[in-house]
Amino acid sequence: MSDDARNFTVAEDDHGIRLDRWFRRHMPDASFNIVSRWARTGQLRVDGKRVTPGDRVELGQVIRVPPLDVAAVAPTAKPKRERAPISPEDEEFIQSIVLHRDRAAIVIDKPPGLATQGGTKTERHVDGLLDGLYFEAEGRPKLVHRLDKDTSGVLLLARSAGAAAFFAKSFSSRSARKLYWALVVGVPSIEDGMIELPIGKQPGTGGEKMHVDEKEGSPARTRYRVIERAGNATAWVELQPYTGRTHQLRVHMAAIGHPIVGDGKYGGQDAFLTGGISRKMHLHARRLRVDHPDGSKLDISAEPPRHFTESLETLGFDRSLGDALPFDEPKFSETPEGKKKAESAAAKARRKERKGERRSRGSAK
Repeated sequence: MSDDARNFTVAEDDHGIRLDRWFRRHMPDASFNIVSRWARTGQLRVDGKRVTPGDRVELGQVIRVPPLDVAAVAPTAKPKRERAPISPEDEEFIQSIVLHRDRAAIVIDKPPGLATQGGTKTERHVDGLLDGLYFEAEGRPKLVHRLDKDTSGVLLLARSAGAAAFFAKSFSSRSARKLYWALVVGVPSIEDGMIELPIGKQPGTGGEKMHVDEKEGSPARTRYRVIERAGNATAWVELQPYTGRTHQLRVHMAAIGHPIVGDGKYGGQDAFLTGGISRKMHLHARRLRVDHPDGSKLDISAEPPRHFTESLETLGFDRSLGDALPFDEPKFSETPEGKKKAESAAAKARRKERKGERRSRGSAK
């Protein structure tokens, strides 16, 4: 095998996707036929093992890509579109949300409503603004993980390929710790719990929506802790994902009957509160703690956006309680009894959802 081969570490955004889709995202010049030929001849490897284009890649795995034979690229292949120069206004904006910068990392406070990456009908996104964050470095910053468009808060960027690989390993080994704040509908009966429900793509949504899938879903674990409650109507909770599934926090909280306020996608109309509470998503990436390439710990927090802060005030929550809980591993034992309670709550939520669907079908004209 050629010494000119390149190695790429699978980032969190690409966890679980097919290898051929990874190439479409990151090496569009490598057609499916080229990738297939590399796989057949053993030149394409993942963690040193032979693979097929249909195999799925996981966070932290290393993809070995042989050098691309320019002559093998079809002459009709569309040239890669050049990025438009970033405007002075966008450069000022992206630099204004920087929380931390050093030789290896940049951390930004992503506002709600700004997508992390582009997609259908999404032209303005963090990835498209990264040209404004070169500073003194030669390379363009690289996304290490992502946040949903309507989720705000801490987002880590790597300033070199080496730093990106290092941070990706931290996420894949679960040594990186992410802490979110959320307002949820109702109050969980268990104040400190672990949700363990597998998540998969919901059929018929084109992969745009996820759901709890006991048979074919990927394992997913979320710890939640109640910070404070507003009667029985609303709770302010802390969420810590121990896996990185798409929409994991939103799916898990809705599954146990406590959807995130403003999350109509998973909570329906029940996710919206009255009394002047914003209809925006109330999910905020409050804090990230991750190992740094220089041997230290990177520990960064972001203040919640205005609509979240105003909702806390409207509901009478004590802002000083937000960081009162220790940022540590779960102290409670994950007993069979605790798991049974969580599973029972999830089953109850699913029965309620099915009952509502039957009622809707029965009333249809």
